This record gives sequence, structure tokens and C-alpha cells, in this order.
Amino acid sequence: MARCEEGYLCRVCGREVEHLWESELYLRYVLGWVRPEQLHQEPECHLRCNPALAQFVVDAEFPPVVAEGEFDKRRLDPRFVHEREQLVTRAWRRLRELAAAGSQVPITEYPLPEVQARWKEQAE
Repeated sequence: MARCEEGYLCRVCGREVEHLWESELYLRYVLGWVRPEQLHQEPECHLRCNPALAQFVVDAEFPPVVAEGEFDKRRLDPRFVHEREQLVTRAWRRLRELAAAGSQVPITEYPLPEVQARWKEQAE
């Protein structure tokens, strides 16, 4: 992932976000929380630099993250936490798939299938 020569810089730590699966911005895009036309305007961030979101990725390939304070998932409704873990983990795995596919997948097809369907329905 590179925006010009300097790449995407994390708004939290200032370092380059080198891989798609590290990107909090692209995770939010895959989730449908960022619209395609907004993608180039949103700031980038390492997923791990946003513990409030990263804590919901539950996968052996992603070391657990703890979000201290009010947004700690251990303080939230267990049903909400379970649903959010399922959704965010699916999106993170989608990023891994996309990274493995290289540039063969158009960016408009990055979001989860239900997001693509919703956006298509809204456009009609």
C-alpha cells in the first residue's frame, strides 16, 4: 500500500502502514464504515494503534489487543462483543485474502458481500 512515495502514514504512531491487513482504514472500508468516495480523504492508522477496534479481531494470526478504559470489550455487553468479534474478524480475514490476491481484486470489491449488496441497493 503506497500513497505516492511516502506511503500511508499512521496518524497515531507516524510510521508507515505497510500491509493491507495492518490498515485500520481499509478494515473500516471492508466493514462498510467508510464509503468508497471517502477512502482517499480518511486518515490512515495501524489497526493495532486503534485498540478499541483491534480488540475485536479474534484470530490465531492476530495477537490479542486489550483496550483499556471505557471501550474495553470486557466491560461491554457480551452479546454485542460476540457479534462485533464475528464481524470484525471476518473483515480482517478479508483483508488477508485481498493481500494474498495482490492487485487482482478491484477496490470496489474489497468490502464484505453484504456491504457491497447494501451499497448497490442504495445506488438503485
